[in-house]
Amino acid sequence: MTDDQVRPGRQHPRQSITLASEAASVPTARQILREACTEWGPDQGAAETGALLMSELVTNAIRHGHSHSVRVIAEQPAPDRLRVAVVDKSRHCMPELHHPGPDAFGGRGLLLVDLLSDRWGTDLLPWGKKVWAEILIKADSP
Repeated sequence: MTDDQVRPGRQHPRQSITLASEAASVPTARQILREACTEWGPDQGAAETGALLMSELVTNAIRHGHSHSVRVIAEQPAPDRLRVAVVDKSRHCMPELHHPGPDAFGGRGLLLVDLLSDRWGTDLLPWGKKVWAEILIKADSP
């Protein structure tokens, strides 16, 4: 894992790692988020919501990103915000919010992201995309 919080110009805590684009990476991505939250101090509810958001974003990147690897990022861009992001190398398969029928096997990942996050989006990169979600957090009481 790399901790980019000492990078020049970066004023907020950030952790990121590159993982193989395979289902076995999803629990690792959740663990990275939980460890970051333990270090930074957001409440347990924010950590669990962040872990679920991370799971959904990583799963989507693995299924649709067509990359050999994904970059997962956990950061706290402001004292009251937690951001999770996943970067893949595909610019062709953009995330779309769908409303699957009640009997559909899948297709609910971005619905969960939309419901659980305060905001989410996609940033196009020259060589791929970054899909991210943010939630409001509160610090644990001493």
